[in-house]
Amino acid sequence: MGGITPAELAAVRGRLEAFAAEVLESLPRKDQRARGECYLRGLMLDGRRKSIEPMAARLKEVHYQALHHFVAVSPWDWRPVRRRLAERLVGEVEPTAWAVDDTGFPKDGERSVGVQPFQYGEAFRVFRFDLPWEPPRADSEAPLSEA
Repeated sequence: MGGITPAELAAVRGRLEAFAAEVLESLPRKDQRARGECYLRGLMLDGRRKSIEPMAARLKEVHYQALHHFVAVSPWDWRPVRRRLAERLVGEVEPTAWAVDDTGFPKDGERSVGVQPFQYGEAFRVFRFDLPWEPPRADSEAPLSEA
């Protein structure tokens, strides 16, 4: 299934709260930061489905509509969050290099967090994608294979 048990989550909750406070500090409102922290806990918990409603049910502390609003509708700027996360990741992993992968996940909405317009093909048709924030690293522990 993937994830950790509620007991394991409780054991690391203080560290997760500190991490969330650091990464989400750019969010302007306290309720947004609280929903962001809740979303992180939901992603970490064991469970097959990582979509909003099942995560909210596992968390038992937030209504799924509030969590959905944070992820899909709330107008917070995701760029400072991703920037801080990348800075933290570089500090922890110390990669030799980052490999760029242009994989994107097609999206229909215009207000979902992280969705960006992307021109593709000779006709320069514009698509909307959520670009992943987790690039593969290249170093002695995780070398890139030559394609």
